[in-house]
Amino acid sequence: MLSGRRLDLLDPTPFDIEVEDIAHGLAFVARWNGQTRGDWAYSVAEHSLLVEEAFARIRPGAEPKWRLAALLHDAPEYVIGDMISPVKAALGLEYGEMDARLAAAIHRRFGLPAQIPLAIKRQIKKADQVSAWLEAIEIAGFSEKEAKSIFKRPNPAHCEGLNIRLRPPAEVRAEYLARFNSLLEQSV
Repeated sequence: MLSGRRLDLLDPTPFDIEVEDIAHGLAFVARWNGQTRGDWAYSVAEHSLLVEEAFARIRPGAEPKWRLAALLHDAPEYVIGDMISPVKAALGLEYGEMDARLAAAIHRRFGLPAQIPLAIKRQIKKADQVSAWLEAIEIAGFSEKEAKSIFKRPNPAHCEGLNIRLRPPAEVRAEYLARFNSLLEQSV
């Protein structure tokens, strides 16, 4: 990693994890394999910021640690990349197990339980679906009709006022780090 840490993907430990590596990696990993409109790729870091914001709407008054969990929901992708669902399915259990091991190490590193409670995980998934819906119709070229055939249409109240932003990686990385630090400070 850029921090100098050596991360064993098969046996990651919390000591191998640095938020600066996560923020940097996610700011340079493109969602939708880069197949989006705009001059900048829509990064996983930008997506994670949006998911955390949507999660706060779905679970008003959520404890900062759960908002931190929402921000970190795709953190393993800083080293394993963002693969589209058909590729994940083709890779099978090994990909999911690697993702889970990385997520557990990341969670422990930042004071979260290795396994996020199911109720919180479901609400983060709902927030992830809000983001996927907005991404599909705003930057990935889907009509609303096409999006409805693939994605679950989220509650409009959860989407209102949320914006897809395409920005340079350095700018997104800085905002991700700032949001992470704010949530971590509130979680203590």
